[in-house]
This record gives sequence, structure tokens and C-alpha cells, in this order.
Amino acid sequence: MNFSDSERIAGILETAGYEKTEALAKADVIVVTMCSIRQSAVDRIHSLVEKFNKIKQARKLQTTHYPLQTVLTGCVLKRDKNIFIEGFDYVLDIKDIAQLPKILKNKTSANTSQLCHDKDTKYLDIAPKHESKFTATVPIMTGCNNFCAYCVVPYTREREISRPAENIIKEVKNLVDNGYKEIWLLGQNVNSYRSQINTNKNSRIFANKISENSCVISFAKLLTLINQIPGEFWVRYTSSHPKDFKQDVISAMAEGNHISPYLNLPVQSGDNKVLKSMNRHYTVAQYKEKIKQLRKAIPNICLSTDIIVGFPGETKKQFENTVKLFKEIKYDMAYINKYSKRSGTLAYKLGDKILADEKKCREKTLNDVLRKTALANNKKYVGKELLVLIDSKKDNKYFGRTNTYKLVEVTSNKKGLVGNFIKVKITKANPWRLEAKIIN
Repeated sequence: MNFSDSERIAGILETAGYEKTEALAKADVIVVTMCSIRQSAVDRIHSLVEKFNKIKQARKLQTTHYPLQTVLTGCVLKRDKNIFIEGFDYVLDIKDIAQLPKILKNKTSANTSQLCHDKDTKYLDIAPKHESKFTATVPIMTGCNNFCAYCVVPYTREREISRPAENIIKEVKNLVDNGYKEIWLLGQNVNSYRSQINTNKNSRIFANKISENSCVISFAKLLTLINQIPGEFWVRYTSSHPKDFKQDVISAMAEGNHISPYLNLPVQSGDNKVLKSMNRHYTVAQYKEKIKQLRKAIPNICLSTDIIVGFPGETKKQFENTVKLFKEIKYDMAYINKYSKRSGTLAYKLGDKILADEKKCREKTLNDVLRKTALANNKKYVGKELLVLIDSKKDNKYFGRTNTYKLVEVTSNKKGLVGNFIKVKITKANPWRLEAKIIN
């Protein structure tokens, strides 16, 4: 989401006449899109402030350059805004970024700090400047209503707001028409997406695609509508909350030829008491039932998850329940994080008494299990012919993803493969990637 925000900021500034520069020392404006999920990310902002101040001091000696202006936006807690307003010229709520060119133009002093906020700005409607020519992120909603004990998103992004379905479909169709082949739908909790529509309006997008009595577009229906867009493209999405993940979404994925058979479904813990302490509102049994339904409907589904080890109060026995779940689910990938205190969250009051070495040990244990299950899953691909979207190249090696989001390495001297679908045959499996050769 922060990456998507940055693309919208780039779109705003480019429209206002700014050009991107890779050199900080040459910049007239530097915008930092902040992430607040982990304290370590927040701490890094302080070192950036020091770096920017040095550039400002050097700039004062150069009469040929404009004074440097610095902006902080993204996911910023109120308490952090009050701190960083001393280090940045502007601390902007992400919903206010449409005002950025006007603020920069009217600024009279490079040392003036200002905090702005405008709840009426619809920043999701801002046209982004995409970094890639073939992969694009499309936010479908912002905010979160869940208040997980370890997360600050409800405080930085506020409550859930769903973007109108017609706007989303229009943006996706435009991307596909312009050659984009991979579309990521984004939201803090995409499964709770809801969009009201007016069926009395003459809409080319919705004509003959929804019943006359329909007035709400759910996430499952949104997937179905996007899947009806003609073209050669894949649709992926993140992030999902297990408590809101329903059968209708599973059906939409199973029936959609454009919908990727890949899902990141964060479980966070394999113990019910820990889940309750995390304020997750589902049980391990309920989570496992959803996985069972998924694999029944989509046999080739690739599954990843998010895990927090060392959450306040997590005992060794409770951690072993997570290990047991890992062995049972047999994930393809997992994003394992060691818990760290984050001021402003509910969990902050619980303390952090589990030693760092113990957290590191638990992280390693899960990674060892994951390495085995990921390798076993990847070995099933050997000998298969698959379509791969090539996204990068290094020397004579190309790298890309399958529709199940498996990383594939292809050795080839061919040119012009980046950004295109190619057919390959898998020759070797590793835990974290597949190796393949191009099929002529």
C-alpha cells in the first residue's frame, strides 16, 4: 500500500511539472512515504531527517538550486506526526496528498513546519505514475476496522472506506488495454470490501453483468466483474483476513480464469489463546476449515501466510501449536516476524518479556519446517509446462512468476522477455524458487 501511495504521489508531482531524480542531493522536493507497522521502520525516519538536513545546509551555499522541501506522509500515527513535524517541512495525511503541489508552491520559508489534514480529499481517485510497464497495484479500499492488538493501521489509515467498484473496474480495464499483465488489488482487508451502486444509472461497465436488484458489490462480485474484462492478464490481491474470507470469494477464484490461484491468508498464530489475545476473531479450527474449502475448490492453490512469533504471553507450548499448524497446512511460503513493541497498539500494554534469542529460535524452527514443505510442494512442478510472467533480468538469467506466484529462474540469451508471458518447462525445484527452460 505504501508503494501504491508513492505511485500516486509521483503522479501528482509529475502532473505539476516535477521530474523524478534518483539523486537525493539534486532533489528540490523529497517525499517520504512512511510505514508504521514496525517500530524499526519508524526509527529509520530519524536517520533520514539527519541526511536531509545536511542536504539543506549544503543547498544554502548553492545559489543555482531551489531550497529543499521535505514531506512526510503515508501511515503516520498522531504521536509520530507531532515528533516528525520538527524534522520535516510538512507532515501530510495520506488523504491530503492531492494538495501537495499547492502547498509546495505557496511555501514561503523552507524552515516552516505545517500539519495539514482534509478528510474530503479522495486520494484513491488520483492517477498513479506506475513504476512498471506490466505490473500495477490498484487500491480497492483503505483503512481497517479490525484493531488487531499488534497493528496501528486503524489509527493511521482510520476506518474502512471502499472505493466505488466502477472506478476500480475502469482503472483495471485501462491498465489491461495498455498492456499490463499483472494487477494487484490492494486493501488492508479486501474481504470486507463493499461498494454501493446505483442500478438506475446507465453504466457500460455494469450493463448485463449484475441483476436488477443488486445494489451492493462485494469483493467476490468485484473479482467476478474484473474477471470479465477481456485480455491476457492475471489478477492477484492482498490482504485477506480469515474471519471475513468466505465461500463466495473461493468460488470467484475457482471460476475466474484471470484470478491467480495464489492466496496469502495470515494466520498469525496456531494457538487459540494467542489469537484471542491478538484480537483476531477466529479459531485455528475455523482457519483450517477455510484452507480445506480452498484446496477442494482450487487443487493447485498456492498458500502463504503471516506469522508473529514471541507475541506477549506466548508460551513454548502455544508456539508448538503454531509449529503443528505449519506441518499440517504445508505452506508454500510464510512471512515470519519476531514480535516487537509498537507504541500506540493494544499489545504495547502487554509488555515484551520473551527474550530476543527465544524469538529468534522460534523463527528458525518455523523456517526449518517451511523449507521442507516449500521444497516438497515445488517438486510437484518439475516436468510441468507453465506460463511465466518475466519481471526482471540479471546477466543471462531471467526471473518471473507463475500464476501461482512461484518464483522461476530461466537461463536464456534471448532478448526482450521482461514484461512478457513465456512458456517454460520446470527442470529443478528449490525451496524458494523453480528453475526452468524456455519451450520454443
